[in-house]
Amino acid sequence: MTRLALDDRDLEILSILTREGRLSKAELARRVNLSPTPCWQRLDRMRRAGLIRGYHADVALEKIGPHVTVFVMVELDTHRAESLQTFERAVARIDAVTACWALGGGYDYLMQVIAPDVAAYQALMDGLLESRAGVKRYFSYIVTKPVKSVPPPLRMLLDGSS
Repeated sequence: MTRLALDDRDLEILSILTREGRLSKAELARRVNLSPTPCWQRLDRMRRAGLIRGYHADVALEKIGPHVTVFVMVELDTHRAESLQTFERAVARIDAVTACWALGGGYDYLMQVIAPDVAAYQALMDGLLESRAGVKRYFSYIVTKPVKSVPPPLRMLLDGSS
């Protein structure tokens, strides 16, 4: 896979967009000290290269209604490719599973689930177990309060420093 060469301005553009995706192109250009056209060209180059996958709103879920966020460690019955694919297809169909990562180590997957309440979460998990998705066991960790959620420091990813 060929990596796109990024300079300090590119990283600055990406960093600003991870925090403020609705920023106008003119304001973005002003913040990175470029005129709008070169800023737009950089942005378009990074978008075409797949660095920018989309723009999203950070919604205050608590203002919409009560909910519970649960992190779920999942262990599968078997580790054949077919079993992994079956589980991944099942999870892809569940809207309340807002993120899912395959893991190396003791557990096979980590899921993030957002449900209206614990009963709805448990019904989701019961359905997943009944679906024959291959779940051997799972461990639930209910989020009691958010502490930190920020975009990663892009400079660290580029040059390996922390």
